[in-house]
Amino acid sequence: MAGHGYVNNDPAVDRWNRMREDVYKHFRFTSRASWISLTGLVLVPGAVLILASQQDLKWKWGGKRKGESLLSHPSQAVNSAEEG
Repeated sequence: MAGHGYVNNDPAVDRWNRMREDVYKHFRFTSRASWISLTGLVLVPGAVLILASQQDLKWKWGGKRKGESLLSHPSQAVNSAEEG
C-alpha cells in the first residue's frame, strides 16, 4: 500500500471519470445517436448476414486437389476448358 500519499489527483481526470460512470443518467436518443445505433445494431450485421448467405454454399473446401475449382458447382465451360 505504498504510494497513496504521493498521488496527485487531476480535477479534469476526476470529472471525466465521473462523467463516464454517470453517462447512463444523462444519455438521450438524439437523431445522431439514433443513426449511430441503427448503423451499428442493424445495418452492419444485416450486411454481414447478406454477404454470408450469398457465399455460404458457393465454396467447397474439403478434398480438393491441385488445379480443381473450389466452387461447389463449377460450370461446364470451366471444366471443359481445363481438360482441353
